[in-house]
Amino acid sequence: MKTYMAKAETVERKWYVVDAAGVPLGRLASRVASVLRGKNKPTFTPNVDCGDFVIVINTDKAVLTGKKLENKFYRYHTGYIGGLKEISYKKMMEEKSDLAVYEAVKGMLPKNSLGRTMLKKLKVYKGAEHNHAAQKPEELKLD
Repeated sequence: MKTYMAKAETVERKWYVVDAAGVPLGRLASRVASVLRGKNKPTFTPNVDCGDFVIVINTDKAVLTGKKLENKFYRYHTGYIGGLKEISYKKMMEEKSDLAVYEAVKGMLPKNSLGRTMLKKLKVYKGAEHNHAAQKPEELKLD
């Protein structure tokens, strides 16, 4: 029996929309990362970008379980000496919830050029509106 290897030119891409209202951030990010990689397809090939486009809406209504809102921090470095910055997730979910979802999904994708191309297929919005209606996205159910 032969092993099927997908080619980047022959991959058919769909558009999915995910409503993040009331969904834990980690569960949302892992499901979205799986669809971006193409693991939901029978033609999944690890070295080919065979994933679909994903639109995430209502990120301001996503939840964090436990005491993560108070105890968890988003840390980044500016590049200057002593430039380590940190923001609590409580403040981040109030002001930049779209960035919180984006970074959570980014951390679950491969850390190479293939992962960067997969991340370009992710569209994140704070509210319920998005400007991708022309692509006719299907609703993706989170199990």
